[in-house]
Amino acid sequence: MYIRAASNISPQNTFGNQPFLQDLAEYNGDRLSCIEPDYKALIDPKLIRRMSRIIKMGVAAGMDCLHQAGIQIPDAIITGTAYGCLEDTNTFLGKMVQQNEEALAPTAFIQSTHNTISAQIALLLQCHQYNNTFVNGGASFENALLDAMMLLYEGEASNVLVGGIDEITANSHAILKRTGLYRRQPVSNFELLNTPGKGTMAGEGSAFFILSKEASGADWAKIDGVSSFYKPRNTAEIKQQISIFLQSQNTNIHEIDLVITGNNGDLKNDAVYGQLQQYDFANVPAINYKALCGEYPTSSAFAMWLAAHEIKNGTCSFVPESEEIPLKKVLIYNHYQNIHHSLILLSAC
Repeated sequence: MYIRAASNISPQNTFGNQPFLQDLAEYNGDRLSCIEPDYKALIDPKLIRRMSRIIKMGVAAGMDCLHQAGIQIPDAIITGTAYGCLEDTNTFLGKMVQQNEEALAPTAFIQSTHNTISAQIALLLQCHQYNNTFVNGGASFENALLDAMMLLYEGEASNVLVGGIDEITANSHAILKRTGLYRRQPVSNFELLNTPGKGTMAGEGSAFFILSKEASGADWAKIDGVSSFYKPRNTAEIKQQISIFLQSQNTNIHEIDLVITGNNGDLKNDAVYGQLQQYDFANVPAINYKALCGEYPTSSAFAMWLAAHEIKNGTCSFVPESEEIPLKKVLIYNHYQNIHHSLILLSAC
C-alpha cells in the first residue's frame, strides 16, 4: 500500500502546513491534549455546533487528508478506535440519570456510537461506499489497516481513507488513572522516559491516511506489511513474532534503518522494549514517539504518520546531523499494556 497523503491532529503542532515538529509542545502533569485547528476552514460552521470534540478532530483530519490527495470521494472509509465518542456517551448517560430516562434528546445517543466518525465523514461527502469501524482495543488501528490492505489487494477499492482516533475526557482519565495506567505525580512529557516509574501520561489524537495500491509518484511512503499478536507469553515469543514478520517481508533486522518503539515511561511495560533494544535492536537507530503524543490505544497511527513523514523527508529528524542516515526502511513496534502488540514496516517509494 502507498501512503498518498496523511493528516494528523495531535498534542504537537502536526496539522496543516506547520514546520515538521520544529517547536515541540511540553506538557506537565499526567495527560497530553490535542492542539486543535480552526475547524471552520474544513467543516461547515453550522455543523460544527452539533459535533463533539472527537468528531470534529476526526472529520477535520479526514477531510484534510482527502484534500491533500486531491480525492473528492474515497472508495472506502475505515477507522479504528478503542474508546469511541466518550464525551457524547458521558453526556447521554448523564442526562439519562438526571431526567429519569424520560424526554431524552437523541443527538448525544446518535453520536455516542463508535462508528460516528467514519459515518459523519461519509455523510458530508455523500459517500455510499464501503464504511467500517474497528473497535478492538489496542489493535483497532492495525485491524483497520489490514482491512484496507485486503480491499486494495482484492481490487475492491483504488484508494481508501484510513484513520486511527481516540480522545481522553475528564471522566475516562479519572477511571483509567485509578487502575494505575497514569502517573500519580505530575511529570513533563520530555522527562517521561528519563524518570521511569509506575504509569505513564495519557494522550489522544486523530491521524488519517489515504492509501492506494498504485504508486502516484508523490507518495509519502509504502506500507510493506502489518502484523499484530495478542498477549505473548514472554519476550522470546515476541522476538519470534518479530522474526517471522521480517522473514515474511524478505527483510532482516540489519536492513532496517530506524526502529520506532512505543516506550511510555512505565517500568513494567517498557521492560519488553528494553530487552529488544539491548539485543535485537542493538545496532539499529531507535526513537520513541509517545513523549510526543502520550499513551492511548490507537497511538500507532501517530507513529505511522511520524514514520511516513520521516521517510518522505529522507532522514531522521531526531538523529544529530553528524549521524544522519538516509531512511529506506522503518519498523514500528508498539504494544498497549502488553496485551495488543503490533508491527508495521514502511519503506521509501
